[in-house]
Formats: sequence, structure tokens, C-alpha cells
Amino acid sequence: MSEVGVVLRPAAVLPRIQAEKVVEALGDLDVAKGGVWIVNPGVWQRYDKPWDGAGGMAGSSKLVGTIGTAYGSPTKYDITLYRVTLTAHGMENGWTVERLCDDALGYAGLSLANCPRADLNQPPDHDPFKPDHVVHTHLAS
Repeated sequence: MSEVGVVLRPAAVLPRIQAEKVVEALGDLDVAKGGVWIVNPGVWQRYDKPWDGAGGMAGSSKLVGTIGTAYGSPTKYDITLYRVTLTAHGMENGWTVERLCDDALGYAGLSLANCPRADLNQPPDHDPFKPDHVVHTHLAS
């Protein structure tokens, strides 16, 4: 089973207050702290369990999926979720685009279904974390 990437159109937008809540909560759930998320500007990654490898490495933990984010878009304090990629492992374990997004957005009382949306003419430039073999589909809003 190959990975599946979905370009969110219209893109999901976290306004400032909700963006702060999500980033803080996911930061508290960082894999370095025994959680399941790695959050960096541009990419949020969800693992199936905390990292358990030697020296703080992933070990038996596997990537479920990745959310591509654009900080400061469409306004200075917003975060836009524009692309979601699920790994084969994630899909085999019941993860969907909606479930992955909802797992993150829930910390601000949002879901993909009720998150504010914005039309982006083009997603941000090529995601350096996205393998070239990802199949793209569009998610209807």
C-alpha cells in the first residue's frame, strides 16, 4: 500500500488563539517528552507511540502521518494546514486524513469539519519531508 497525500482545498486555517493552543498542546506531546508528535514550522508529524529507541530515537515507533503547515498565512498569526500525508502504516491502523487533523485540531476545540477555511491559489513550495512517490488527491470540503 502506498502513501496517500491530500491537498486540503480549501485549506484549513487556525486563527491566532487556536493556533497557539494547538502548537502548545502538541509541543507538550513532543516525542522527546514521551509524546507522539514532532511539531516544527512547516511540518507536524504524528507517530503511533512515543519513541522508545536508544538515545531518544524512534525505535519501534512508526510515523502515522504528516500535516504540512504554513505559519503566518493567511495573516501574520495564523497557521494554515494545506497538505496531509498518511503513511501505509497509518492507513493500515485506521488513520484517515480527518482523524489525523482532528487529533491535532481537537486541542483548540476544532475539527477538520468545522475549522475555518481559506482558498489558496497554490500550496506552499515543495514539502521537503514529502517523498516523491506520494499519490495526491483532493479532499472536498
